[in-house]
Amino acid sequence: MYNIDIIERIESKYQEFLPYLNERTRRVWSGIEARALGHGGIAAVSKATGLNRGTIRAGIKEVEASKGKAEELTEIRKSGGGRKHIETVDETLVEELNALVEPTTRGDPESPLRWTCKSVVKLAQELQNKGHQVCAKTVYNLLQKMGYSLQSNRKTEEGKDNPDRDRQFRYITNKVTQFQKKHYPVISVDTKKKELVGNFKNNGEEWEPSKQPVTVNVHDFKDDELGKAIPYGVYDLSSNLGWVSVGVTHDTAEFAVETIRHWWEAMGKPLYPKSKHLLITADCGGSNGYRTKLWKLKLQEFADLTGLTIDVCHFPPGTSKWNKIEHQMFSHITQNWRGRPLTSLEVIVNLIANTSTQKGLKIQAILDKGIYDTGIKVSDAEFNSISLHKRRFHGDWNYQISPNSLP
Repeated sequence: MYNIDIIERIESKYQEFLPYLNERTRRVWSGIEARALGHGGIAAVSKATGLNRGTIRAGIKEVEASKGKAEELTEIRKSGGGRKHIETVDETLVEELNALVEPTTRGDPESPLRWTCKSVVKLAQELQNKGHQVCAKTVYNLLQKMGYSLQSNRKTEEGKDNPDRDRQFRYITNKVTQFQKKHYPVISVDTKKKELVGNFKNNGEEWEPSKQPVTVNVHDFKDDELGKAIPYGVYDLSSNLGWVSVGVTHDTAEFAVETIRHWWEAMGKPLYPKSKHLLITADCGGSNGYRTKLWKLKLQEFADLTGLTIDVCHFPPGTSKWNKIEHQMFSHITQNWRGRPLTSLEVIVNLIANTSTQKGLKIQAILDKGIYDTGIKVSDAEFNSISLHKRRFHGDWNYQISPNSLP
C-alpha cells in the first residue's frame, strides 16, 4: 500500500502527461510507473489515474517485451484497427435502446418497460430478449454516449426558496438539540393525506393467492356515508414513537391541538413526567400554520391546561418534506397499508396502529369523532390574551407560548 502523497504525485504527473499520450503510450507510461514502484505499484497507479489494472499489466508486459526496441513502443494501431464499437456492428441496437428508454416519444407506448424502473440491468435483459448481445455495462456506456444520465424528478411548484431557509434549518436543529440534552420532549406534527374510506383502490401490492386480486370499485367517488379519514400525527423525535388521531370532519387547528393533547396525556406525560417544556416543529401552512391565529389560541389553552411552556418552530415555505414526521412515520404508514382497500375507519386505525419498523418505530392510533368546525374567527381580545413571545430570529416562525396560569 502506498501513502496518499505518492498517489497524489502520480496523479499530478499523469495529468501533466495526459495531453501528449495516445492509447498505447498511456498504457506504456502506466506500466513504467507501476514497475518503478514495485510491489503494489499496479494498485497505486490504478488509483491515481483511474486506469484499469489489466491495462497497466498489459503496459508492463509491453515494456518488458520491448527492451532495446524503443521504436516498438511508439507504434500505435492503424486507423480503424481494434474492436469495432457494438453499435457499428449491431445497426438496430441504438434505435431499439432509444425506444425502450423513452417509449412514449420514440417507441412503442406498450413497451414492456413502460411501467418499470428503467435500470441498465432491465434494459439489457429486454435487449437480449430482442436478440442483441449486450450486457448492463455496455448499455450504461451506450446511454452515456447517447446523452442520457441518471435523473431524479424535480419539484418546481412548491414555492421559491426563502433567503433565510438555511438559517431556519440551523435554528431548528440547534433548538432540537438543546431540548433533547435537557430531556424535554420534541415532536414533529402534521396532517397526513386525507384518505377516502371505502372499497377503493390503494396504490401498491401485497401477497394474495395467485390470480385472486382483491376487487375494488372502478371509480373513486366519495361515499357520503363513509366519508374521508383525516389522520393527524405526532412524532416524538427522541423516542421514535408516534401518535395518530384519525378525524372525520375537518382538518382544523382545533383538531391539531386536540391531537397533541391526546398524545401528551397518553404518551408524552408518562415519558417526560418532570418536563415543563415542549418543542413543536411544524410546517408553515395548513391547520398548524404560523399565520393561523386559532392554532396559537388553542396552544395557549393547551399550555394553560398542562402547565407546559410551548416552543414552536415552523419550517420555511416550500420545505414541508423536511419535517421529520413525513419520512420517519407517515412513509411507513403508507408502506404498511399499500395495496389494502381502506374499507372502514376501523381498518385505517388498525393499520396505522400496527405500523412498525426494524428501528423500533411504534404508533398508537385512535378514532376522533369530534366535530371540528371551519371558519372559526379569533377576536382581537382572544388573540391578545395569548402569552406569546416571539424569538429574535424570525419571530413569525419561532415563538414561545407560556401558560397564563398553573393548571
